[in-house]
Amino acid sequence: MFPETIDCGSLPGNVRREARREGNALSSTETIENSSESTHAPDHAPAREGAEAGQDAAHDHEHRHGPVLNPECTRELVIDVPADEVSAAYRRVTAQYRRYARIPGFRAGKVPESIVRRRYAGEIRREVIDALLPARFNKGVQELGVRPVGQPQVTELTVDDGAPMHVKAVFEYIPEFSIDGYRDVTVPKPSVEVTEEEFQQELEQLRDSRSTMEPVEEDRALADGDFAQISYKGRIEGDPEAEPIAGEDALVEIGGKSTVEAFTTALRGAKAGQELKAEVVYPADYAEPRLAGKTVVYELSVKGIKKRNLPELNDEFAKEIGGYESAAELEGAIRERLARRKRRAVENDTRVKLLAAIAERFSFPVPESLVQEQIDNRLERGLRALAAQGMAPEAMRRLDFSRLRAAQRDAAVSDVRTQMLLDRIAREENITVTDEELDNELQMISIQGREPLDALKERLTQDGGLGRIREQIRREKTASALYERLPG
Repeated sequence: MFPETIDCGSLPGNVRREARREGNALSSTETIENSSESTHAPDHAPAREGAEAGQDAAHDHEHRHGPVLNPECTRELVIDVPADEVSAAYRRVTAQYRRYARIPGFRAGKVPESIVRRRYAGEIRREVIDALLPARFNKGVQELGVRPVGQPQVTELTVDDGAPMHVKAVFEYIPEFSIDGYRDVTVPKPSVEVTEEEFQQELEQLRDSRSTMEPVEEDRALADGDFAQISYKGRIEGDPEAEPIAGEDALVEIGGKSTVEAFTTALRGAKAGQELKAEVVYPADYAEPRLAGKTVVYELSVKGIKKRNLPELNDEFAKEIGGYESAAELEGAIRERLARRKRRAVENDTRVKLLAAIAERFSFPVPESLVQEQIDNRLERGLRALAAQGMAPEAMRRLDFSRLRAAQRDAAVSDVRTQMLLDRIAREENITVTDEELDNELQMISIQGREPLDALKERLTQDGGLGRIREQIRREKTASALYERLPG
């Protein structure tokens, strides 16, 4: 007999399954890093293409943080099994191994028990634990009256034939916490009405997407709204070794929102054939790193002037753009689409602010295992995104995962606390998810992941994903109910 410490991955299968089943409400729920969508349904079935490398890298680092527990959410359970029950379990398991053991020199079913015990000592011991521990662990948890999450950690385990079995395990649980007054927490609820300015901007963007560029034939100078067709060559001051910045036939909009002011100043009033200079001082936060905070002197050559031609908003344009019968019908469709988009954006942003205000109102400890799992989820999504952008798996494995995990911690804690609050409020308000709502969500996941619906259901049933999806739908409904209740 000997005591030993076993990590969560070494628990018998049934114990692990029961622990996960109890913890499904939170343990594998993902939230999106974008704060405006933090209560949206998780990416249960991401597209496989281009993501395998990111998933592999995530898997390599997924649980390197090791087993950690929050002492404020931890309980201990001691289990003792009488020696006669342990011996009976040993006899049953040994008899099964003896029946099927294949050992050279012995006929099937005739291998001496002593040889079977020596040959399969580790396997027999694990199956004895698996036969004796899960039901007792689950019963003990029920008697404690808590809801476990994550995987329990066995800190003491003594098991041997003819002796009592002794187990000590610690596990995290969902703590009880008050939500008294949550209905009183409010945030401003902006209007979702589409303004005329927003509508006109949408129209202009649509017309701009169908615009054409035509050369200006008349002999005149560049003016605001024109596009200068230029070639350019620039050198970074103070860095003679830097490669020149050059381009041919670039189009620069005079006075355009995205045009560097120095280019507009230099080109405004110029004519085709002129040679000019422009000195550009780039801000420290400029998007292109090699230019950020640098001064570049450009030599510009004006090759021509072009003018953007916007199509008229008429019935012909409406038919061309999408089969609409008239410009009025097109405008109506644009207003509806813009209204839906604004309504979603306003609701998402307001829901995030409301949940943050509720989370600030109620302080309570969160299980560390859920925080670590949320960090895993965030890193996996980030790695999938990097893989989709073309980052090699070898480069991913060289990332500083300790630093990345630390950077995600605060957001992960906030995610878990928000999820716990939504679950608690859902119970308070008896918010449930119907089978129809679950089926609708599964159909969407099937389409997005290009996975047959039957295969998706089978997979999610096996890995416990159905319960997680149902929980996430309930959180969505709860967040929506809180939003709809806001005044304004």
